[in-house]
Amino acid sequence: MANTFAKETVVLFNDAVEGFEDGLVISKGYSNFTQPGQTLERVNNTVWRPYPYIAQSFTGIDQSANFARNYAQLSVPISLSYTHSVPFTMSPTELRDPVQQKRLIKAAMQRLASDVNVDCSNLCALLGSVVVKRTAAAAGFDDVAAIDTVFNRNGISMSDRKAFYSSGDYNSMASNLAARTLGNSAKSLNAYEKAFVGDVSGFETYKLDYAYRLTAAVATTVTITNATALYYTPSATTTSADGLSKTNNDNRFQTITLNVAGTVGVKAGDCFTIAGVNEVHHITKADTGSLKTFRIVSQASGTAGQTGTYVICPPIISGTGGTDPELQYKNCAAAPTNGAAITFLNTVSAAANPFWHGEAFEIMPAAYEPDPDAGMPTMHLTTDNGVTIVMAKQGAIGDLSTKYRLDAYYGLACNNPEMAGIELFSQT
Repeated sequence: MANTFAKETVVLFNDAVEGFEDGLVISKGYSNFTQPGQTLERVNNTVWRPYPYIAQSFTGIDQSANFARNYAQLSVPISLSYTHSVPFTMSPTELRDPVQQKRLIKAAMQRLASDVNVDCSNLCALLGSVVVKRTAAAAGFDDVAAIDTVFNRNGISMSDRKAFYSSGDYNSMASNLAARTLGNSAKSLNAYEKAFVGDVSGFETYKLDYAYRLTAAVATTVTITNATALYYTPSATTTSADGLSKTNNDNRFQTITLNVAGTVGVKAGDCFTIAGVNEVHHITKADTGSLKTFRIVSQASGTAGQTGTYVICPPIISGTGGTDPELQYKNCAAAPTNGAAITFLNTVSAAANPFWHGEAFEIMPAAYEPDPDAGMPTMHLTTDNGVTIVMAKQGAIGDLSTKYRLDAYYGLACNNPEMAGIELFSQT
C-alpha cells in the first residue's frame, strides 16, 4: 500500500510551515549551500568549502623571480552536525479533534524554528572574530557606523553586509531614529510606529527575538607565552606519515599557550586583543594602527580556565616565516612577543549582536530518508531558507494511538571568522 497522508494532515502541515518560516530571522541571513543526500552520505556528511584567494603583487618590470610564488587554496569544513526532533503521541480519542493535532504540529514547528535560530545565533556570537566594543548603550547610526569602519579598514567588501541586534539594542536604535527630524520622514515614522531601523551605514539591520548573551570575561593578568608558536603558517593540506595521502587543513583556528596568573579563568567566547599585535588591511597588508581582535574558541589542555593551551580564531598570521601562504593570508602586522599582555574586551555581560559579510555563514540543509516501504508515512517540506522539515507518523494497533515526529537536520559553518563579528554595548 502506498504511503499517503490524509488531506487534512497535509493542509495542517503546510500551515505550520508558514509559521515556521516567519520565525527564521537570523538563519535567513545565512547563505544556502545544498548537496545531494547521497553525496553527503558518501563523504561522511562533511564538505570542504574554499576560502577566497588573496593575491600578491610586486613592483618593477622584471618579475622573473616571482613566477615561482605558490598560491595556497585554503578551505573550511561544513558538517551535518545539527539535528532536532519533536516527537508526540495522540490517542484515538484525541484525534477526534483535529484542532489539537493542528496545535501540536504548529508548536513543534515553532520549537524547531527556535532551535535553528538559537544554533545560528550562537555560532555567530562565538566565532565572529571582529569585535566592536561600545562603552554606552545602543543609540543608532554611530553604532552601525563603527562596524562599517572596522570592515572598511580591514578590506571587507562593502556590499552584502548584515547586522542583527537583540530586541533591546535594536529598539534603542529605533528610538534614537524616531526622535530625529530627518529629511526622510517616512523612515522616522517607521521607527516610531514599528520600531524599524532598516539600512544603516551600508548594513541591512534586523531585530532578533533571541540573542546570545556573552558573559563578562573574568580572567586577570593573562599573557601569551612561547610554549607554542606565536604565529601561524597556513597550509592547504597535511601529508600522512606514510606520504601516500593528503587531508585538508582547517586554517580558521590556532592553538596558543596562555599564562593565567589570577584565580579566575579564561572561557570560550571571551574577546581579546594582544599587546603590540595590530590588524592589517587584508588586501594591501597595510597596518591599520588598530589592535587585532581575537576570540577564545575552546581550551585544548591544562586546568580548566587556567594556564594551558587554548584554541583561538582567527590565527595570528604575521608573515614572520616569510612563506607565500603567510604573505597571502597575513592578517597581523607583527607576531606577539613572549609574555605579551592579553586584554579582554567583554568586560560586562551583554547581548552579542552579530554582523557579517555575504557568505561568511552558511547553512547546509539535509533530510532523513526513512524506508518508504516500512509502513511509516513521511512528508518533506523545504522552507524558504532551505531547511527541510521531515514529518513522519506511525500507528500502533494495540491502543490505536498514532506517533508523530518532526525533524530538522542541517549543518552550519562560519566560513571566515574575519568577515564576521559581534558588537557589544555598555562595556567598561
